[in-house]
Amino acid sequence: MHLNFSFVIPVYNRPEETAELLESFVNLKTSINFEVVIVEDGSTITSKNVVEAYRGKLNISYYSKPNTGPGDSRNYGMQKAKGNYFIILDSDCILPNNYLIEVLKSLNHNYVDCFGGPDAAHHSFTNLQKAINFSMTSILTTGGIRGRKNSVNTFQPRSFNMGLSKKAFLASQGFGNIHPGEDPDLSIRLWNLGFKTKLIPGAYVYHKRRISWSKFYTQVNKFGMVRPILNVWHPTTKKITYWFPSLFCLGFLLASMLAIFITPIFLMAYLFYFMSAFFAALFATKSIAVSGLALIAIIIQFTGYGIGFFKSTWAIQILKKNPQTHFPKLFFRK
Repeated sequence: MHLNFSFVIPVYNRPEETAELLESFVNLKTSINFEVVIVEDGSTITSKNVVEAYRGKLNISYYSKPNTGPGDSRNYGMQKAKGNYFIILDSDCILPNNYLIEVLKSLNHNYVDCFGGPDAAHHSFTNLQKAINFSMTSILTTGGIRGRKNSVNTFQPRSFNMGLSKKAFLASQGFGNIHPGEDPDLSIRLWNLGFKTKLIPGAYVYHKRRISWSKFYTQVNKFGMVRPILNVWHPTTKKITYWFPSLFCLGFLLASMLAIFITPIFLMAYLFYFMSAFFAALFATKSIAVSGLALIAIIIQFTGYGIGFFKSTWAIQILKKNPQTHFPKLFFRK
């Protein structure tokens, strides 16, 4: 099968990010022809001028539409794209120059209709960005679900770096209107349709994440709220590990109380965990400052996700609330 790649990138008020991403396309080492499809999702600060500056350097298309969320914007871009294999990226990503070489090599060796790649931190990123990247990708925190685990048929690609064949897109009708969570939802529906997914470890992107601590908390809190909804939609994918952040937080409170009144032994287990995370971050980043910030990121990640997961589980599983009416901010209307 001859692959014609179309990169689909939804953009919302991020012209600076768009410029950095497009420049990384120019620097790709490849003889493969590809197109870039930029979808402006109702932005008030558009990337139109940025796109115009790259028309002579790239095969690029630009579309503007009302704000309906990233999932629907990706679907819109795939409908407009001319290729037979789509690669979906977030606008805050930067491609290493061998990205497309790694994708083509892997698909030629073992073709699948959907793949995902990891995210990494570029040396130019801020300490905060590097710390959050470690927290979001480490085996000690997420278990490698964002691309650090060499799973094939069970890997759920994330939409910041995801490939999808035109055949799979048409069969699945693409992303749903939930956000976040639209990417694991699509992966599970693809499995149910008989399509395979896999991780391509070499097809990583530098995920910049223009973020603050408060924005990071909001993001992971939404991740936590989404997971029980996905468990209801796809009950066969439930895992006990999804409870880990909630139990981690509750256990820390219990261990702290026991340390005051009975014994500090349980709190020492948490100390051992955080020491392990610190040295793992130090090994990965070679920075004491980033490693210290990584501990803050881990605490925020577990707390935000854990609270969101427990809150959503209580509302949906116990109180039997309708997800769309009870958590309207997790859904976009088309």
